[in-house]
Amino acid sequence: MPPRPPLVLASASPRRADLLRAAGLAPQIAPVDCDETWRPGEHPEAYAARVARDKATLGLRPGARILAADTTVWIADDRPPLGKPRDRADARAMLTALIDAGVHQVTTAFALADTTGAEVRWIAGQATTAVHFRRLRAAALEAYLDCEEWRGKAGGYAIQGRAAGVVRRVEGSYTSVVGLPLAEVLDALDALDLP
Repeated sequence: MPPRPPLVLASASPRRADLLRAAGLAPQIAPVDCDETWRPGEHPEAYAARVARDKATLGLRPGARILAADTTVWIADDRPPLGKPRDRADARAMLTALIDAGVHQVTTAFALADTTGAEVRWIAGQATTAVHFRRLRAAALEAYLDCEEWRGKAGGYAIQGRAAGVVRRVEGSYTSVVGLPLAEVLDALDALDLP
């Protein structure tokens, strides 16, 4: 089988790059700037899919496979998704809402574009995982905020970091909560290799 074309990750997320490297891939990193504004009434899963596709479109280049993803944390269909906290107070509010809810959803959608042929081939997918949080005392929440792990994280936490101690269990893809549904992405890459 001929070697795979270059895989370009249209993301600055070190977690996504690490997941791909752990699977034996060597992505080229080429982040894009994309409007990630949620549209009122948009379902969180549809929002994540749209943003992932927009990012991949912005990252298109010839002769490669471009992978983009978007992770969205949400509590209910009829509530806006939680983005990345603007500041400590915003992170506190997000984490308090997640703790109070007890369980929330994390959707990571991806879009994969193959530009090696005459036409761009697209594969899209996503995984939604239920994450169950335990109750936290106020002092424990403040200690988590002190470590500043919440910066740049959808929903204000990183499951692979100190927030692991807040998670009772996950139902679904763990890697999707980290930032990329790895098994689904690998399936998509394999599908592109089929004649």
